[in-house]
Amino acid sequence: MINKLFLLLLVTLFTGFNVKAQFDNSYLYNRTRPADSLSKELHFNFYNFNYVRNYEYSNNFHDGYTLFGVQLQPQITYYANANLAITAGAYLRKDFGNERGLEDAKPLFNITYHKKDLSLIFGNLEGNIAHDYIEPIYDFERKITTPVEYGTQLLVEKPKFKLDTWVSWQKMIYKGEAAKEEIAGGLITQTTLLEDKGWKLSVPVQFLAYHQGGQIDILKDIPISTLFNGAAGFKIEKDLGYNVKQIFMHNYLAVYKDFSSEKRRAYQGGFGLWLNLGTRTRWGTLMATYWKGNNFISIKGMPLYQSVSENLYEYGYTRNQRNIVAIRYAYQHELLPHLYLDVRVEPHFDLDEKANNLQFNHSLFLTYKQDFRLLKIKN
Repeated sequence: MINKLFLLLLVTLFTGFNVKAQFDNSYLYNRTRPADSLSKELHFNFYNFNYVRNYEYSNNFHDGYTLFGVQLQPQITYYANANLAITAGAYLRKDFGNERGLEDAKPLFNITYHKKDLSLIFGNLEGNIAHDYIEPIYDFERKITTPVEYGTQLLVEKPKFKLDTWVSWQKMIYKGEAAKEEIAGGLITQTTLLEDKGWKLSVPVQFLAYHQGGQIDILKDIPISTLFNGAAGFKIEKDLGYNVKQIFMHNYLAVYKDFSSEKRRAYQGGFGLWLNLGTRTRWGTLMATYWKGNNFISIKGMPLYQSVSENLYEYGYTRNQRNIVAIRYAYQHELLPHLYLDVRVEPHFDLDEKANNLQFNHSLFLTYKQDFRLLKIKN
């Protein structure tokens, strides 16, 4: 009975609406931008992200577990002039139930040059979910587990064109170390082709590359590894009224390629279709998603969508074809000034499982972010 109701809801949504590929994560961003009004000012920025993310999973590709805790990012920013901001602070993460104390702690250093529609960042990036990759390429969970990226980033934000190109140095090595250096980088663009009477047509393109290698380590028996993920597609959106704010459709073709000189993975190439339909309303966002994967391996994506398992007890298990159908709901609201609530429920069916049992993950996020001016420096 549950299966029939789920499929009926899916058919209703797909035939009745156009949709969005993923939820709006802007509530969770914490960005710094210089401006004329901020010149010669010293600010304190406080960012607090509280999370509960629970996977009620029992499948061969994604373990079932719970992440429950809090992150803090206190930072001091000096706006040297209208185009330059210099920031220093700390990232702290505490997982509840972990008696070891802090799960993670990192320094944050950042210099941002911003002029008109261009931003150049050096240090900790506006990265992670702010890159806006689709979930098969970049797992939302990394907002919790690995949110800090260090490197260089160039952003262009025009009304009809957006660009995010970045390089993150993830593992630096020194001469003679028993480790490989690791570097990741990517490029994300979105071009608006048509915008008229509430309709909008745009074309997104996404690249993500990963390289593990180096010339000064002592692990010569481990070969160089180079992986690539990419996606391209189209978005159709229609703005409506007050109760139903928008309907939209976001569809992508995703690809995977192993460019390593020595092939050690189960697949050297693959692809997937990421199809989405849904609507944004005053009561939340509802989306239907279909993923069809073929020999697909992701560098940083959600394990659920891969063809090679990362499960604790099924690691390395493979399935060439993946067919997953999900209906996802999110309620996002500003409870008070600077305080944001985000509730998500994401059930899915794996159509290749004989039982076709319904599984789901659900999340609760509470985010507080505010910027305080400490002083104005006089010339």
